[in-house]
Amino acid sequence: MDVKRVSELLYWRDVKTTGVVFGAALLLLLSLTACSIVSVASYVGLALLSVTVAFRIYKGILQAIQKSDEGHPFKLYLNQEVALSEDVAHRYSDMLLSRINRAVVELRRLFLVDDLVDSIKFAVLMWILTYVGAFFNGLTLLILGLVAVFSCPIIYEKHQAQIDHYVAMVSGRITDIVGKIQAMVPGTKRKAE
Repeated sequence: MDVKRVSELLYWRDVKTTGVVFGAALLLLLSLTACSIVSVASYVGLALLSVTVAFRIYKGILQAIQKSDEGHPFKLYLNQEVALSEDVAHRYSDMLLSRINRAVVELRRLFLVDDLVDSIKFAVLMWILTYVGAFFNGLTLLILGLVAVFSCPIIYEKHQAQIDHYVAMVSGRITDIVGKIQAMVPGTKRKAE
C-alpha cells in the first residue's frame, strides 16, 4: 500500500472501506482477548473456507440449472501470481535490517550515556512505561492504539486550530521546565551549547 491510500484510509475518505478495515482489525484484536491466536486464526480460516466453499457450490448449482459454461468462480484469482519476488523480499529485509541497526545504535547510545539528558529522558520514559504496563497488557495497548490510529487523524483534521493552540501552550511550558532543570543540575547542558 502506498502512503496516499493509507492516508485516505485513516482519514475516513471512503467510509465503507475504512469501516471494514477498522471493524475487522478491532474484531480480530477483541477476539484475541478471549481466545488464543491459534484458535482465532483457525476460526478465521474456517469462516473464509466456509464462505468460499458455499459460493463455489452455489455457482456450480447455478451453472447446472442454467446450463451455462462459466467455469470456476475463482479462476481469475487462481491464475494470479501470488509469489513474493526475490527483489521485494531483499528490499524489505534490507529496510528492516537498516531499522534494526539504527535502533541498536540508538539504544547503545542511550544505555551507555553518550548524552546525559537523552539518557535521563529515556529513563523517565521507561519509568512511565512501568506504570503503563501495570495498568494495561500488550493486547489492550494494541486495541487502544488501533482506535487512536483510526480516530485521532479525523479529530485533528476537524479541530486543528484548538489542538495546535493547546499543544503549543503545553510545549512551551515543558520547554521552560526542562530549561530550568538543566540550569539547576550541573552536567545536563547539551553538547552543542
